[in-house]
Amino acid sequence: MKNLQSLSVIGAGSYGTALAIAVASKGFKVTLWGRNAKSVETMAQKRQNERYLPGISFPQSLVLTASLEECVKASPNLLVVVPSSTFASVIKNIVPFLTKEHRLAWATKGIEVGSGELLSTVASRIVPENLPLAALSGPTFAKELALGMPTAIAVAGNNPDFSSQLCEIMHTPTFRIYESSDFIGLQLGGAVKNVIAIGAGLSDGLGFGANARTALITRGLAEMVRLGLAMGATERGFMGLSGLGDLILTCTDNQSRNRRFGYMLGQGVTVQDALDKIAQVVEGYVMTPEIYNLAHKYNVQMPICSQIYEVICHGKPGKTAAKELLGRSLKSEC
Repeated sequence: MKNLQSLSVIGAGSYGTALAIAVASKGFKVTLWGRNAKSVETMAQKRQNERYLPGISFPQSLVLTASLEECVKASPNLLVVVPSSTFASVIKNIVPFLTKEHRLAWATKGIEVGSGELLSTVASRIVPENLPLAALSGPTFAKELALGMPTAIAVAGNNPDFSSQLCEIMHTPTFRIYESSDFIGLQLGGAVKNVIAIGAGLSDGLGFGANARTALITRGLAEMVRLGLAMGATERGFMGLSGLGDLILTCTDNQSRNRRFGYMLGQGVTVQDALDKIAQVVEGYVMTPEIYNLAHKYNVQMPICSQIYEVICHGKPGKTAAKELLGRSLKSEC
């Protein structure tokens, strides 16, 4: 087992690769695992991830492997970066290789499909008891991070020492990590913001303009906070990088797959065609039914998320959804 100046990143998509590049850029040994052996071999030969981050070279200290066992054994510090739909299965697969020295973090955003559970709950159910856990979340586009552009995110977990050490491991001159005490809010913000981003894209696709987009973001934040409070989060936690920060980024920049997906729906593209055109996981599409179900479970009013659910899952026209949102009875902002 290696020292604290190492990291094993499990998941070689755009974000996992970008995080691996960022940490390896300061000379730390980083092992990056990908499930497709042929793709991993190609990345190792060309020293870049041509599919997701073309033209961005890997630092010398970045090692690639298609062996999950090798990746887990390479460092006590594990960072899982896979879609939320495969999170549980990946965690189950790494358990046989865990030791008492390991600590587990993830940069996966979302909640478990079907159960609606936070990923911390999912992980705790699978890994050995007392294993230090942490989640990373915040406003990050993979390409900008990999290029070394200034970026800041937050980390929260069940072990303050691990969270603090993770900040030190991942910190670079252009990548800053802040500690948060709201483990629930940090995770929930990363799930809800993707749903709201679909709404922001839908609004722009319908040609509603900047006023509508800003109102949607602001009221979307209110929905995020309401659900979070019902689930045990703090209001303050949503005002930071993993809440408001990530919400603004995802709703306003076309690098966001969720925003682009919503925009296409607003332009009249079908749900399936929009998904096919993006050709990567659209987490907001996966999360929309889950957030809708959570709102009902906790008896929380989330009208924007509910209308996005109707558009995506039941084919309601975007203009009809907007009309129904605007036609609701007047109420206090707070």
